[in-house]
Amino acid sequence: MTNATAKDRAIALAALLQAVQLVKRVAQTGDADAASLKTLVDSVFRFDAESTEEIYGGCPAIWPGLRALVAQIEGAEGRDGQTTRIAATILHVERRFSSRPAMVSRVHDGLEDIARQREHWGADHPTVLSRLGELYAETISHLRPRVLVQGNPAYLGQPQVVAEIRAILLSAIRAAVLWRQMGGSYWDLLLRRRALLAAAKELLGGR
Repeated sequence: MTNATAKDRAIALAALLQAVQLVKRVAQTGDADAASLKTLVDSVFRFDAESTEEIYGGCPAIWPGLRALVAQIEGAEGRDGQTTRIAATILHVERRFSSRPAMVSRVHDGLEDIARQREHWGADHPTVLSRLGELYAETISHLRPRVLVQGNPAYLGQPQVVAEIRAILLSAIRAAVLWRQMGGSYWDLLLRRRALLAAAKELLGGR
């Protein structure tokens, strides 16, 4: 993908925020929005998409993330400080991850292996989520700073819930990688928020 635009960066950042919000929901309730979970997990297997939208199966699939992006930038009542902190941590972890070719290769090879099960059972199958969680635990979870997730101990003590959270965090790292590939930087977040806001609103189309 070349000639990245503010829209491409908005999509990547929206996907990151959507993943963070889903992680928080699962940690607090033990339950994930099925459509959002599938969209995000599917994204980690789309290595050679022709566009940023194609990675997420089209913009409607990340409307929740785009709305979150608008709220975060505008400072509306929907702004969530915890979401911002987790997203910032993930962006920092991604930079460390991308600077380690051996780890990047390990994750890529792992995803190619898991892709066969995903094609057979679907992205949201417990086995697929468990394997993605294991891949995250064996690689990215060792990087610092650690992504700390707070929630209900009754759910965070369940192995399948933990695996689901880690699988979603893997999709968050994928979104952060996309953000960087599309030219996204901290300068965009500090100085080019208006362009991101306009792009997000255009992608939402008033929804």
